Amino acid sequence: MKIPFSPPDIGQAEIDAVVETLKSSWITTGPRTEELSQKIAEMCHVPYAVCMNSATACHEMAMRLLGIKAGDEVIVPAYTYTATASVIEHIGATPVMVDVEPNTFHISYEQAENAVTPKTKAIVPVDLGGVLCDYDRLLEIAESKKNIFTPSGEIQQAMGRLAIISDSAHSFMAERKDGKRAGELADFSGFSFHAVKNFTTGEGGALAWKPIEGIDGSRIKKTLSLMACHGQDRRFKPDGEKPFWEYDIVFTGYKHNMTDILASIGLVQVSRAEELLSKRFAIVKKYNDALMGIDGVQVLNHFDSIGSSCHLYLVRFKDKDEKFRNEFMDRMLEKGVATNVHYKPLPLHTAYKKMGFDISDYPNAYNMYKNEVSLPLFSLLTEEQTDYIIEKFKETYEEMM
Repeated sequence: MKIPFSPPDIGQAEIDAVVETLKSSWITTGPRTEELSQKIAEMCHVPYAVCMNSATACHEMAMRLLGIKAGDEVIVPAYTYTATASVIEHIGATPVMVDVEPNTFHISYEQAENAVTPKTKAIVPVDLGGVLCDYDRLLEIAESKKNIFTPSGEIQQAMGRLAIISDSAHSFMAERKDGKRAGELADFSGFSFHAVKNFTTGEGGALAWKPIEGIDGSRIKKTLSLMACHGQDRRFKPDGEKPFWEYDIVFTGYKHNMTDILASIGLVQVSRAEELLSKRFAIVKKYNDALMGIDGVQVLNHFDSIGSSCHLYLVRFKDKDEKFRNEFMDRMLEKGVATNVHYKPLPLHTAYKKMGFDISDYPNAYNMYKNEVSLPLFSLLTEEQTDYIIEKFKETYEEMM
């Protein structure tokens, strides 16, 4: 049996929707992108959202919207993918890296709190694997630092504190026990709709945000939409008679818009979202029932958490090292099961070493990484395949012990 790691769940309905869009002659940003943005907002329990071409773009646009710039600091965890931190450098600000909590994949709340300075404009927690961070705790930290906060621009002035910008790339539709979902927990939440994600548009993402007292949410939406598409406003109405084609560049924006081709995939995925999520939950439960009792094995338990989208199934081999983990992955691949690692901590990468980050300063992140392996988790995974993965996991682990 050959089992891939995470193929997209694309059916005939998505294919038909793309064909219909192609035939419509409107294939770039248009009515379908706007409709999907509205659907995403509804699914996140917030008034507004804006679809863009990636979660990375969403995070960058949120920071630019807030006026974060050179000289400002943004706090991020060491255990994440580069997109979380690279956008901070793109806007000229300084990434301030902190460790994760011991035996978890979440940002260290204590270290994040201690890292806040008068230059800090935001904290970017990561819902790694789809498990929600403790946003109540993060917002408490933001509130507790109000006395040293210096705002950048009108929106941060209205907020009166540093922003919580959630890297929710993995956690679309994750829901807490109180019914609150990713998208309404942090001030801003950036979602990824990349091909391997639970909900996909092939490439793409969306930015959702909570209402901010004193700020018109529709104005934020318009600004973000303009920022994502060169700052071009076709609704510009100049004085006097002008041709129908007239437009204005209201500021020099960026090129981060989603196309209607991608949005048409997303609109079908909206209708399937609950079904796709339930399939993932069923697979995770089966994994848990089979693997949680194995001595020396720790799993990321999506069900005992504050809320999860079941995006990744992360397993750790307690007290083992990278050599053990890598050999385990090689053996699983020989048996037809593709696995992965999520993620190498940022200080292990060349780009971040050049910035002066050293993995020795982030021992918890390294300990979580060195023996972590991710098992296949996708909605097309059959019961037979899941059973096979479990069988080969146990077999391989016993061989190596």
